[in-house]
Amino acid sequence: MTEGTTTAAAESGDTLTRLEQEGEIAADYLEGLLDIADLDGDIDMDVEADRASVSIVSDAGGRDLQKLVGRDGEVLEALQELTRLAVHRETGDRSRLMLDIAGFRAKKRAELAAVGAKAAADVKASGEPLKLAPMTPFERKVVHDAVAAAGLKSESEGEEPQRFVVVLPA
Repeated sequence: MTEGTTTAAAESGDTLTRLEQEGEIAADYLEGLLDIADLDGDIDMDVEADRASVSIVSDAGGRDLQKLVGRDGEVLEALQELTRLAVHRETGDRSRLMLDIAGFRAKKRAELAAVGAKAAADVKASGEPLKLAPMTPFERKVVHDAVAAAGLKSESEGEEPQRFVVVLPA
């Protein structure tokens, strides 16, 4: 191995270790939250796309966990930010951790990927840019990825909370 390869491998290992540490801190924080709220749930940790990913799942169908998702994922978004702050407090580093509860984000990701693919197909057919409805940063990211996978470009426009994706013709 060359020195550059060794350094890159070490940095990759360091990144993985850091992300696993973020996941563990987040899991501890969320376990405390579940205890306080008297909710049952298991916590799964993973590293996906250079981000720590933590999911709260339940064997009981997740009906109780829906309280932690809220309407349109609003409570989930707030809990994700609080969890990121807990990680930041412990590590001193900004976290990009993703939180999913009862499969809400996974389902939403699949729906948004379909929206992005359909928008890309519509733009290919019409040759005209297409503005989509306002979305959260997570939602925009999924749509941007789906549009890119379809071979087109997209960009975000507007100001939060009315920021939206524009799908551009080739």
